Order: sequence, then C-alpha cells, then structure tokens
Amino acid sequence: MDLDFSFETDHQKASPRSVESCETISRTKRRRDLFLASIGYHEFFSPEMWKAALTELVATACLIFTLTTSIISCLDSHESEPKLLVPFAVFIIAFLFLLVTVPLTGGHMSPVFTFIAALKGIITLTRAAAYVLAQCIGSIISFVIIKSVMSHNAAERYSFGGCTIARQRHANWTYQPGNCTYTGVYMHICVAFDKRRCKELGLAMVCAVVAGAMALAVFVSITVTGQAGYAGVGLNPARCLGPALLHGGPLWEAHWVFWVGPFIACTVYYGFTKSLPNET
Repeated sequence: MDLDFSFETDHQKASPRSVESCETISRTKRRRDLFLASIGYHEFFSPEMWKAALTELVATACLIFTLTTSIISCLDSHESEPKLLVPFAVFIIAFLFLLVTVPLTGGHMSPVFTFIAALKGIITLTRAAAYVLAQCIGSIISFVIIKSVMSHNAAERYSFGGCTIARQRHANWTYQPGNCTYTGVYMHICVAFDKRRCKELGLAMVCAVVAGAMALAVFVSITVTGQAGYAGVGLNPARCLGPALLHGGPLWEAHWVFWVGPFIACTVYYGFTKSLPNET
C-alpha cells in the first residue's frame, strides 16, 4: 500500500511538467499551422496553382516578346515621331493579352500586380511567389528568343529593349518607374481587382482601362527620358531582368531601380488605400 501511494505521489509531481510540455508543443504547432495557413502553404500542393503559374510564365514570355519587338519596330521606323506609335502598340497588345489571361490567372504578367494583389489579400503569398518566379523565367525566355532573332546593330542601339538609364542618376530615376507604377496600380486595383466594378463594366472595358494605363505609362516614360535604349517602364520589373542578365553592363548596374521604385509605389499605394473610406 505504501508502494502504491509513493508511485501515485511521483506521478502527481511529474504530471504538471508533462502537461506543460504538451501545451507548449500544442501552442507551437498552432502557431506554425496559423503561419502556414496565412501564407497559403496548402496551395503549394495544388495542381491548379501550378497550372496558373505555368500560364503566367507563357503569357509573360509572349507579352514581353511581342511588346519589346513592337516597341523597337516603332522606334526604328522612319516616322517623324515614332514615339507616338508606341502607346497604340502597347494598348492593343496589352488589351489582347489581358482579355485572354484575366479569366485564367487574373492577368498579372508582372511582379508589380502580383505584389499588390498579395498585399490586398487577393492571392496568397505562396501563389504570389510562384507567379513572380514564373514571370521572371518568362522574361528570360523571351529575351533569349529576342537575342537570337534580333540583328546585332538593333540589339546594341536599343539594348534589347531593356531598361537602361544614365549611370550617374540611378537614385533620381527611381521616382520615374515608381510614379508610373503608382498610376498603373491605381487603375488596376480600382478596376481590375474590384469584383463589383468588373461586373458593372464587363471584361472588355476592364482590360481596356488597364491597357490604357499601361500605354500611358510607357508613353510618358519614353517621352521624358528621350533615350533610344529605353523602351519605357512598362510597369513590369521582370521585363528588365532578361536584358540585364543577357546584356549585363549598365543594364545590370541599374537593374535594382526598376524593382525598388515600383515596389515602393505599391507599398505607398497600399498604405494610401487603408486611409480611404469604405464604399457604400
């Protein structure tokens, strides 16, 4: 009887530690599960997400190839004002690509729109990471193809349609892609990411508004700079990645500008939307 009593007492002394240890493990597991749920980790195993990411890769590669070659063709034309042709080419191409890809993936085709969609909670961080990776790979593929078909003189003159800027003005140039991105993001969020407005306007009108914002941003950027090698911001940092890797030199040195500026603009815009009144 004494032995049983002694065993019971030892068990009672050990029990609180065991319970506390179990509670600690349980809390840690709950925090981990909440974190994984918040970033959408479950989508990592979703075939649908990878199909969407593959669609983004193909769409981004085709869009960048078509836009870059079209813009260079416009700038290399014998028109007196070739830059006036650029926004029309950008609008038509962007409109058609958006019309096809918006129903499939949301029509991002740019890390900028993917980033702001993740900030707004429209897509998960896991899906956003997959989209951005796909868009960057698509950019590299498109410029590998462009490099193989473009003449050497045109490639040197226009830097593969890359994002080239004056070396001594890197910090100042951050404002330009940032300002243009802010305008594009404003249009994209207010129209494309608003389900109620999408239903009211219809898919074609939404794509037209977003494509118009992209065309305006490209036109303003190439007009302000006046540089032959600068094909406009295009609201797409991934577009600058391919030429920076393939061509190197000044394109790589200034590459960070076309990521920092737009992502600062997205963050500022996201903060701005938090101060807006709710729609009635």
